[in-house]
Amino acid sequence: MLPSIYNPSETFTLGILGGGQLAKMIAQEAYKMGLRVAVIENGADSPAGVMTKLEFTDGWENEADLLAFIKASDMITLENEFIDPSILRRIGESRFVFPTAETMELVQDKFTQKTTFQHAGVPVPRFMEIQTKADLAKAAEEFGYPFMIKTRKYGYDGYGNYTVKRETEFDLVWRKFKEGETQRDLMAEEFVSFTKELAVMVARNKRGEIQVYPCVQTIQQGHICVTVIAPAQIPVEQQERAQQIAVQCVEAISGVGVFGVEMFLRDDGEIVFNEIAPRPHNSGHYTIEACYTSQFENCIRAVTNMPLGSAAMRVPAACMINLLGERTGSGIPDSVVEMLKVHDVSLHLYGKKDVRVGRKMGHLTATANTVDEAFQKANAALEKFVW
Repeated sequence: MLPSIYNPSETFTLGILGGGQLAKMIAQEAYKMGLRVAVIENGADSPAGVMTKLEFTDGWENEADLLAFIKASDMITLENEFIDPSILRRIGESRFVFPTAETMELVQDKFTQKTTFQHAGVPVPRFMEIQTKADLAKAAEEFGYPFMIKTRKYGYDGYGNYTVKRETEFDLVWRKFKEGETQRDLMAEEFVSFTKELAVMVARNKRGEIQVYPCVQTIQQGHICVTVIAPAQIPVEQQERAQQIAVQCVEAISGVGVFGVEMFLRDDGEIVFNEIAPRPHNSGHYTIEACYTSQFENCIRAVTNMPLGSAAMRVPAACMINLLGERTGSGIPDSVVEMLKVHDVSLHLYGKKDVRVGRKMGHLTATANTVDEAFQKANAALEKFVW
């Protein structure tokens, strides 16, 4: 029989699959709520692993480590979507695990994900499966140039994406993804011409209770999110439409936990779905300071089937900026002193041992009365942060 849902009168351990910065921020909220935390990761001293005695360092692919982790945990969640659903199904034999294996099977493969949401009535870009090199020509005929090639699994921050601009690139695309040791399943997607990239976080518990966070704008550089502006500076009707789409997506996959739904605001004013992350998301970091209940607290509430907290903003505006690595070497910044002199700005460092160019090492969040003021504060703090 599976252990009961969280009872605060009992000692309770939340297991987290993964030990990165998202697991760390989940763990920080779990400790505030009186929970213990177990972490399993492939390697020692991960950002979340260093925070607990229940650190399992051989990873979930290791049978002995996985069994020990399951035994130590009362309930389990995850911080990344790259875990094979068979692992979640194995865990589910003796523990509740959210999101479930069934949910992950619908979102892990982007072609399946898009198909699922299309059938649910979610507006999605036109897309098709790519099985042969000849299918690239079919995609060009269907979508025109440019069009997107995406790996169906294990892509993030732009890795696994390629923008095809002309027929002469077909051979390059095929060599890149379909030849050599690592061959990837592919899909093609029409190129969406957009004015803004939007995101909405949604929390949903096992009872179907939902909390929807504000619609935010994300600003990307090199396919990596660098800035989040909350709320998005678009008409209220468009904000509400983005929230509606996000809820549609989470309900279509019977999602339990916290989900980040990314969308495009097209040139014609319509909003279309882009991708979903079945976990806390970079676009929701601002919620720690700016909302009554952070995405991380609501993640815990959702997977333990507790009542969800309000997702409303408790400040008029916020701006989150990622702290990306600018060099290779130690993960310890040279100085944060001047940055900390900027008022109403909170610093979050993830505790990663090593830095490399473009790696997410932390973030800062500014709150203010207006979006412009929050943006200015956040950027003023960023200029004073020294790697």
